[in-house]
Amino acid sequence: MEVPQSWRMRFSFRNATIVVCFLNVVTALLLLQGFLSSASSRSKISASQYHSAQIRYIKESEEIRLAMQPLELIKRVREIEQEVYAEPETVQQKDTKQTAAVDLSKRLNDLRSFNDAGSLKALEEWRKRKMDRARQRELEKNGTVASQA
Repeated sequence: MEVPQSWRMRFSFRNATIVVCFLNVVTALLLLQGFLSSASSRSKISASQYHSAQIRYIKESEEIRLAMQPLELIKRVREIEQEVYAEPETVQQKDTKQTAAVDLSKRLNDLRSFNDAGSLKALEEWRKRKMDRARQRELEKNGTVASQA
């Protein structure tokens, strides 16, 4: 049994590979078309239902989340934080400067008006205390610098 030469040429491996590849491409196109058509028809039917249900769910969850936040507590904490950062610096600096200014002006007025030994003595004591405080601060500053080094 001999196979004719023309028969062999028709069924070569190359021709068989081309036929199989062609069938694979046709099958892939048919599957792709079926997938796309079913997805579009499903989305057209239930798109409005899916979106409205999802939007309703999102709104409900957002309302629940907002209802659970302690808004008053958050506001009060922010107010306290602002008070802590703003007040002590201004009040402390203002009080210290104002007290020193009032004290100094009072002593200067006393010095000008009476100009007696008591006023001079008080002014001298004030200067000594001021110098002692300055020295003490300088020693503390030098002590902290020396301890850090």
